[in-house]
Order: sequence, then structure tokens, then C-alpha cells
Amino acid sequence: MSLDFGPATALSCRECGTRYDLGPSFACLECFGPLEAAYSFGDVRREDIEAGPSNIWRYRSLLPVPADVATKPNMNPGWTKLVKAGNLGRALGLKSLHVKDDSGNPTHSFKDRVVAIAVEAARNFGFHTLSCSSTGNLAGAVTAAAARAGLDACVFIPADLEQAKIAMARVFGGKLIGIDGTYDEVNRFCSELIGDPLGDKWGFVNVNLRPYYAEGSKTLAYEIAEQLGWRLPEQIVIPIASGSQLTKIDKGFKELIALGLVEDRPYKVFGAQAQGCSPVSAAYKAGHDVVQPVRPDTIAKSLAIGNPADGPYVLDIARRTGGAVEDVTDAEIVEAIRLLASTEGIFAETAGGVTVGVLKKLTENGVLDPEAETVVLNTGDGLKTLDAVSGDAQPTAVIKPSLDAFRAAV
Repeated sequence: MSLDFGPATALSCRECGTRYDLGPSFACLECFGPLEAAYSFGDVRREDIEAGPSNIWRYRSLLPVPADVATKPNMNPGWTKLVKAGNLGRALGLKSLHVKDDSGNPTHSFKDRVVAIAVEAARNFGFHTLSCSSTGNLAGAVTAAAARAGLDACVFIPADLEQAKIAMARVFGGKLIGIDGTYDEVNRFCSELIGDPLGDKWGFVNVNLRPYYAEGSKTLAYEIAEQLGWRLPEQIVIPIASGSQLTKIDKGFKELIALGLVEDRPYKVFGAQAQGCSPVSAAYKAGHDVVQPVRPDTIAKSLAIGNPADGPYVLDIARRTGGAVEDVTDAEIVEAIRLLASTEGIFAETAGGVTVGVLKKLTENGVLDPEAETVVLNTGDGLKTLDAVSGDAQPTAVIKPSLDAFRAAV
């Protein structure tokens, strides 16, 4: 089999550094540490990137994909808006605030980025079925990408997900299997399925394709830097589910520095969790290096991973950069969703409520520098989590169709 992963040359263990040939592997045979893509980058120039398409393939020379990736059937996500959030900034007392709004992706979440990379890996390995364990957004991204790529799909979710996410995952075809259990239990089931004949030639995007899939999150770092005029933000607030997105954004920033594409200057990384599923935040506050698993209980279901695989690496990054990890209650999540909507016209899902809520909390507590250039991530569309804000969603007034009635009401 001839494999083409562009600049990616090997898989490398993040713990012991052992290298392996590129393949559908995700754990080191020496120490069981996680594997990630390692690269041999050529001459990467800003002008070449800027001449590329308005999606993540403008960064193909930094990703584990073939040079002709843009010519293949894919969802072509990315190049979403970086919104100058002056109204929200003034409400919170932040001088320079931006919202990276990834709700503009094809299935309305950042998961389209990571799945786009996983699809190319699945093609490389000759897989015929795309699969995943999912808290909701990933399921929709996988079934949509599989439909576009001409692959079969079978995705697994906790059975109690938001109805909008279930409907989206189902409409693209394929099989959608609900499991009576938490996301962590769903993920364990998928790991078992990989070793069974039923799962032969299946690409589980966040298991046996994880080293490739996870690299898609780097494109958030690349876009933010390019959209800021080829500079890194001084502060960034990122949601934590498995923790992979945060670790890969940090990896992307470091790659840009190493390649001379941005100035090497300090940046602080802040992680955001819902209080009902905050094992990384709890470990950070306790000064621990080990993340103790929890059973999730929060409205932020897309972040409800009680045993986050990248949790220890998130702690390392937060501490190394001078950042922090914080959490907010469900009530604070709802308040933050409404605050972002009423100030910037951006309707975030509950994960976005978590990041904006943590942004607000860190600012009020004096942890964030109000003068520093700050970016906060919104990773999904509020239309997927309507239940969070629909409890008291009623018309401001119900009137007869007359001017007198309107005057009386206002």
C-alpha cells in the first residue's frame, strides 16, 4: 500500500519518543503513551499559505495530508470568522477581545476540521467505514463527511444526547447507535470493536485514526495567527472535553514559531470546563499532575468527558504558559450564552457558554490581563443546544395588531 501523508514522516510517542511507521495506530507499544504525527517540514512561507484556498487546506503543508487534498471530495471546513468582539470586551472590561467562531463550519462545529483530516487517513489506509464515539457534534461531522467522501458510516453516542444533535447525525445517513451509558463507556466500547471482525476496515476517527484526526485542531491556531496579522494572541481561552483541542492549538502555535511564520512571544493558554464535568480544573486547582475521572452531570454535553485522555497535557500547557484551568456552573453557562448573543450576535452552544463563562470569571477574578489581546473560542452553534436557553423563551409581549396595543405594551 502506497501511503501519502504529505510532510508527516512517522508517528511519535508523546511520552517516550519511540517512533513508528505511519499507520492506523494510536498507542505506543513500549509505554502505552499516545502517538501523534511527526513531521519534516519544508520551506513554508506566508505568501504560499495566503495564496491557498479559503479553508484548512491552505495549511496542507503543515498537515498529514497529500498535496492534492483539495481536489478530493471533502467538507472543506475552516477559515471561519475571527470576530472583533468590542461589545463583549467592553461588558467584561477587556481592551482587545476576539471570538473565534467555529459555528460557521459545514456541520456547525469545529469537529469538521478534525474529521476532514481523518477522512484523508481513512482513504490512505483503504478503510470503507468511518466511525466514532461522540458527545454529539462529532457524530454529525463524521456522517456528513462520510456521505461526501462516499464512505459508509456507523457512529456511537450516549443515548441521552440533545435531540438536535441526534437529528443532525441521522440525516446524513449511515448508522447511528445510541448506547445506554456515558461518553467514556461509549468510547471503551469502540476500542473493543476495533479488535473485532465487525470493525475490520473501519476507521474510528478518535481511536485508531486519532494521531491524524487530532492534527485538525492545529488549524485553529494557524487561522487565529494569520487572521491577527501573523501574530499570536497574548491570551486564549479554549474548552476542554478530551483536552486534545487545547494541546493541538498549543502545538500549532509552537510550529508557527519554529518555522519563523510568527514572532516568538509569550502567550497564555486557559482551559475551560463545566463544573459538572471538571476533572482537569479540579486537578489544576489542587496542584495535581494526575486527573481523577468523574461521572459527568452538566448541560454542556459536548464537553462531558469524565476521563479526558489529554488532561495531563492540558495541565502541563496551562502551567508552562502561565495560564490556568477554570470551571463554571450550568447557570453561568446559560448566562454566558445570552451575554455573547446579546453583545455580539453570536449564538453559541453550551460549550461556547463554558468558554465565555470562564472568560468572564477569570476576568472578574483578576487572572486575565484586561489590556492583553485575548481570543475566546466558540466551537459550535446554539441551535444544537436550544434546550439550554428555551425554558423561558417567550415573546416579549403578545398584542393585538394595532398601534395602540403596541404603544401600551412598550
